[in-house]
Amino acid sequence: MSRKSAGTQGGVREINLETGMPYVDEAVRRLTYEINNSSKLGYAVLKVIHGYGSSGAGGRIRVEVRRYLGRLQNQKKIKLFETGEDFSIFSENTRKILSACPSLRKDRDLERHNNGVTFILL
Repeated sequence: MSRKSAGTQGGVREINLETGMPYVDEAVRRLTYEINNSSKLGYAVLKVIHGYGSSGAGGRIRVEVRRYLGRLQNQKKIKLFETGEDFSIFSENTRKILSACPSLRKDRDLERHNNGVTFILL
């Protein structure tokens, strides 16, 4: 399930990787699809809801998604990503994301240090 805001061009798309309780490999495959599709549709930012793990100690999907995004960033397939914990106006990466998609200034997770989400600048 995805959500669109601020129009497609330069807007943000939100996806929930927890839907259907997938295994890690399924979640990463879906993320790959959503990154490619969102980019083709002209979105600037993808907000990924992956949860933080039922134990509260860092779920497997969250850990693997962030590891995967690090590889994509190194390969220049995405511009950057910002963890929900660091999604703050005091972070340079957050300011870059907000510049690309100003509507995120109203996002419920800004300054909330939510480790269950990650933002991707496409």
